Amino acid sequence: MAQTTPNHTQTVSGWAAHDSSGKITPYTFKRRENGPDDVTIEILYCGICHTDLHYAKNEWGITMYPVVPGHEMTGVISKVGSNVKKFKIGDRVGVGCIAASCLSCEFCQDSQENYCEKLQFTYNGIFWDGSITYGGYSKMFVSDQRYVVHIPESLPMDAAAPLLCAGITVFTPMKDMDLIHSPRKKVGVVGLGGLGHIAVKFGKAFGHHVTVISTSASKEKEAKERLGADEFIVSKDPQQMQKHKRTLDFVLDTVSAQHCIGPILELLKVNGTLSIVGAPDKPIQLPSFPLIFGKRTVKGSIIGGIQETQEMMDLCGKYNITSDIEVVKPDDINHAMERLTKNDVRYRFVIDIAQNNTKL
Repeated sequence: MAQTTPNHTQTVSGWAAHDSSGKITPYTFKRRENGPDDVTIEILYCGICHTDLHYAKNEWGITMYPVVPGHEMTGVISKVGSNVKKFKIGDRVGVGCIAASCLSCEFCQDSQENYCEKLQFTYNGIFWDGSITYGGYSKMFVSDQRYVVHIPESLPMDAAAPLLCAGITVFTPMKDMDLIHSPRKKVGVVGLGGLGHIAVKFGKAFGHHVTVISTSASKEKEAKERLGADEFIVSKDPQQMQKHKRTLDFVLDTVSAQHCIGPILELLKVNGTLSIVGAPDKPIQLPSFPLIFGKRTVKGSIIGGIQETQEMMDLCGKYNITSDIEVVKPDDINHAMERLTKNDVRYRFVIDIAQNNTKL
């Protein structure tokens, strides 16, 4: 059972799952008072990530009920602590996956808080004061200023929300490969969902040749005409896969379903890199031959540090990159999650938290 502390005196309306059925219902709870290093945020929008579904249904066996999901929130600051210098009342801001880290390890010191061993998440985590964290499916949020980013004025707050998880998840490995400033390269994106469609937008904005790799031939028109992809490969078609063998410099795998990455590795040039950001619930099949005969690298990546997240958000403002979204009311969260299980969304659900309906 989630716990609070005596400092939690602010009553907040939100939406929570209370058991493994995953059903989301209205929930009133307490948040902590705004401390000297905190900002209080009036939440306007919150994206629905597939991770929210896993936690709501306790599919990973670690949920602390009741759980208030949501780690893609945008809103406006309504209060600032006495030590806060970067933000002021009225600022447009966002909060992603991180609620706390140790602040002293090598990763925190290097602005890679996402790899801190004591990292705590925006919901279902343990904050510094010992309380269980509640996420963005709520009207208000209190965050340490170190985990908050500015939202550029040019970006709509609803379509910017998924950038705080889906966006940074694909941005970080692309930055690691120096794709932001490097000469034109051939980039592959596996999967055209909530993560993949943003990766395509980044690749094109950074000037690269982008190939989408998907099991669904029906997505080719969408990939090319709507998102600007240069090529499309149906991964179930052996002839197409053979045709594109050794053509790509880098591949970003965003797929969260179980799949074999051997054929995908064959698409890479010698010395090419495959970065995995999807999280299948079963082990990935990794044949050795495509690795050793191509001198290829397979690596993983998870979200990004706060400094990196701000850099991404600023670049999104520069290139006008947002998520393609479907806005839903709080009444419709459960229906949206049902559709999410069927991948029936193009490409991210975002909850309009500020609207007045409260029934589910």
